[in-house]
Amino acid sequence: MSKDIQDKQVLKEKYIINKLKKVLPVKCSKHFNLDVTELWKLISAPGNLNDSHPFCRKNEVIVWDETNHIDKLLYLNGRLYIRKFKTWEENKGYTLLIGEENGPQSYVIWEIDKIAENKSKLTITVHPFILAKLSQLSSYIPYYLFVKPRMTTYLNSVLGGFKYFCDNKKKVPRNYFGSHRWFS
Repeated sequence: MSKDIQDKQVLKEKYIINKLKKVLPVKCSKHFNLDVTELWKLISAPGNLNDSHPFCRKNEVIVWDETNHIDKLLYLNGRLYIRKFKTWEENKGYTLLIGEENGPQSYVIWEIDKIAENKSKLTITVHPFILAKLSQLSSYIPYYLFVKPRMTTYLNSVLGGFKYFCDNKKKVPRNYFGSHRWFS
């Protein structure tokens, strides 16, 4: 890919992220009996969704090196999303764009906080693409009635899957916390 095309792609993604940051976010957290370093290893390992994501059929790495992290997430219902990581801060978290290839993207923030020795908190915040074309005022009702409840259930299931894997040292069963209309 030429430098000019790469620069245009970076600008396009920055524009998308800035626009999505204005979308009402959905945020969920869960506490873990792990120190920050151990939790980081769990969420940053290539293909980690295979063991910890309750709606994941398959999580395949596209690129996973020092500077680039891109993977594919195939959901149980056959929906295929590409995750392109935009920032990567060891032991702190990362941000990413996720969505169907060449389709609308959501902006997602994964953050790790230290609570105490061997205790940490993982927070996932999603700025969903589904409301990106609406103003905040016109998105208010669909956000509270439709998007936030479903996204909250989804995020709690994802966080619960990581907790299950961490506590039980085995793969989370699919749909373990119940099926999800968008991803099961």
